[in-house]
Amino acid sequence: MGFTQIGPMEIILVAAIALLVLGPKRLPGAAASVGKGLREFRKSLSDAVPSKEELAAITDTTPAEDSTTDKQV
Repeated sequence: MGFTQIGPMEIILVAAIALLVLGPKRLPGAAASVGKGLREFRKSLSDAVPSKEELAAITDTTPAEDSTTDKQV
């Protein structure tokens, strides 16, 4: 089992600690804030990475010909 795999016991443990630390009144607000932050983070990542169509358009275009190569010296 690697470090990236989280099982049900770990989730229950984190939820119990969060409940003890934050209390039942502040826990829903904290969970909503974490969810909103994750959504914004994922959106910023998806905006930063070009889509498949954008990558295809970039790789299909040919660079402009260099005008210095056409001239004879």
